[in-house]
Amino acid sequence: MGGGRGSRLYPLTQERCKPAVPLAAKFRLVDIPISNCLNSGINRIFLLTQFNTASLHRHIQDTYRFDPFTGGMLDILSAEQTERGDNWYQGTADAVRQNLHHFADYNHDLVLILSGDQLYRMDYRRIIQQHLETKAEVTIAALPVPVSKVEGLGLMRVQDNLEISEFVEKPKDPKIIEGLAISDGLSSQLDAKQTEPCCLASMGIYLFNRSTLVRSLENTMTDFGKEIIPGLLGRSRLNAFIFEGYWEDIGTVRAFFEANLQLTDPLPPFNFFLPGQPIYTHPRYLPASKINRCSINHVIVGDGCIVTDSYLRRCVIGVRSVLREGARLENVVMMGADYFESDEMLAENLRRGRPDIGIGANCVIRNAIIDKNARIGNNVVLDPAGKPADYEAMGLYIRDGVLIAPKGAIVADNTVF
Repeated sequence: MGGGRGSRLYPLTQERCKPAVPLAAKFRLVDIPISNCLNSGINRIFLLTQFNTASLHRHIQDTYRFDPFTGGMLDILSAEQTERGDNWYQGTADAVRQNLHHFADYNHDLVLILSGDQLYRMDYRRIIQQHLETKAEVTIAALPVPVSKVEGLGLMRVQDNLEISEFVEKPKDPKIIEGLAISDGLSSQLDAKQTEPCCLASMGIYLFNRSTLVRSLENTMTDFGKEIIPGLLGRSRLNAFIFEGYWEDIGTVRAFFEANLQLTDPLPPFNFFLPGQPIYTHPRYLPASKINRCSINHVIVGDGCIVTDSYLRRCVIGVRSVLREGARLENVVMMGADYFESDEMLAENLRRGRPDIGIGANCVIRNAIIDKNARIGNNVVLDPAGKPADYEAMGLYIRDGVLIAPKGAIVADNTVF
């Protein structure tokens, strides 16, 4: 599912949808679920898209090309007008409903529904195996979450045999939350020992029997999590698949910012370095990065970067980034650039009085996201400290306590923000 508007990630979603947002210096969010599929032996994939799709479509078409012998494919299904209707997708369930006729040509008994904007690793063969062994009609991936951290999550009551008996959408009443805590019997089955009572939260990952999916969509309900899944209780066998690994829903600017910076930790919660389980992305054929006279502490640097005489602490530096002499960055996610500027482009920048793409000399930037192709001039200071929430000025934004220079932003020399 890649069609969400992503309003809570704005302005990172000003010109792209959430799954197309760059991640970890060289990837896109959508690369995560697609790579999980490929590493799990699943190579027949549909991507349902709707808002700001050009960047996502270009990335998919440039990246995922299958040979004709394996039967693999990744088809993009955008919202479209047909004889059956002319509405855009009204929700996750409606998006699948509108595309059921595209799935009919494939001989399959199971349908796995995934989100395009979550960060996690999962071998989907395990959830499929459990689904078949338990003879479930729907299996829902569930994450153990301490009761003190369940705010904003949909919770499930799960029996010791993993059968789901109740759904509660984002409860706030402490008594209701405590009542949904997993039993001692189920807690004993977890690999990790819990220091406080836990609930099981839906991860938005659903495995359906094909016949159950078709039957569940014979109505006007629009959303899986809020309507379809709760509506199946008592009518179909719903089971939970308990997942104990790292999982992050990249739904807000703060979540995106922290998920990226955590990757710079010595032992990050999400590991890109697992042998035999690559995260796939567009092959750019860029040169190795050049790091000249720099002080670097917990930093990820993508391909094709030139960093000169700079101080970097806890930063993610995206592909083709250029940082000039004296730059000082702390807690910064820099997405990089789509192209290198030629000598002619640099001369045109000088003529027009605009900065070159990248970070200028003697800049100080803290707690910020610098989106692609941003032009930060010399002697610029960017720091969200002391500024009000949702503050906007000079084409820059403060969201969730993070300063954002949006895609293509131009920040003039000597700016202090």
